[in-house]
Amino acid sequence: MTDAAVTARALTLRCREALDHWQAPSHDQERLRLEYLALLRSASNGWSRACLGSHLTASSLICAPSERVVLLTLHGRIGRWLQTGGHIEPDDLSMESAALREAEEESGLNGVLDSNPLWLSRHAVPCGPVRPTYHLDVQYLVVVPVPGPPIISAESADLRWFGVDALPEVDDSVRALVRAAGERLGW
Repeated sequence: MTDAAVTARALTLRCREALDHWQAPSHDQERLRLEYLALLRSASNGWSRACLGSHLTASSLICAPSERVVLLTLHGRIGRWLQTGGHIEPDDLSMESAALREAEEESGLNGVLDSNPLWLSRHAVPCGPVRPTYHLDVQYLVVVPVPGPPIISAESADLRWFGVDALPEVDDSVRALVRAAGERLGW
């Protein structure tokens, strides 16, 4: 087995372990958890964008709990306000490290990641040659002590802090993620 294959297998096992131990907060979230695990059992590269049809991704909702604000990015290609996140790369050690890397790359902020997934979201995306392709997103919470000035990355058209009660126009998946963060943070 090549070094790359060993690394990919180890990442798959860490993804499975994180989802095996996660306590889903609802029946719908449990259904998604089981779908994600089934993909990881059937596809050795289920975390990779090379896995056609569906693959895991990792994202983070960056929060400053003391101010009750969340950082959202206006995605440059999709044109919607979302949490930071993206594809898991072969050199990521885990989904958690991928989520934190994406948060830092897309915001310029350094935060503390809660290693327990916050929420799961399955959504169709224009990604790769197979349509539809689904991102099976594992979403984490990243906490910063104060809502510092973010740095807009090349992937974003805008990046802003929003009060949890004053979100811009977002879809239901982002609202659910913000609600889950509020529950975890005691808002």
